[in-house]
Amino acid sequence: MHQANRQNEKKNGLARRVLVTVVGVALCVVGIALLVLPGPGLLLVLAGLVLLANEYPWARRMTGPVRRRAMQAATQSVASPLRVSATALCGLALIGAGLAWILVPSLPFGGVATGSSLIVSGIVVLILLVYSYRHFHQVNSRLRGDEET
Repeated sequence: MHQANRQNEKKNGLARRVLVTVVGVALCVVGIALLVLPGPGLLLVLAGLVLLANEYPWARRMTGPVRRRAMQAATQSVASPLRVSATALCGLALIGAGLAWILVPSLPFGGVATGSSLIVSGIVVLILLVYSYRHFHQVNSRLRGDEET
């Protein structure tokens, strides 16, 4: 009986490792594609690496640099009102394009799948913009407050 439990644990461990690997690699591949396509590419690459880091030391080593680059990009995206406005417009444009792709299926690659992915990308861009704005402006105001006292 004890040996059967050990075999079940090994099977569960292997199944978990395979699942983590497949999902992590898929997130990284989609994220890499979204680095050049509209969407939150760096975020998905980071999510894939964080997931893979649970199983693989090489992914653990790569997570730090990618996380720093993602935070740097987030800081730059809210560095000025012009950048905040441009990022917000990009997010809204993605949502609008997604609606167009859903409503006009004769567009290239038209349909619900393309439109939905554009809408989700636009929503993620807007959520990340709000998060970045709140996070980095709080940090900057704390730093300014510390320097004045």
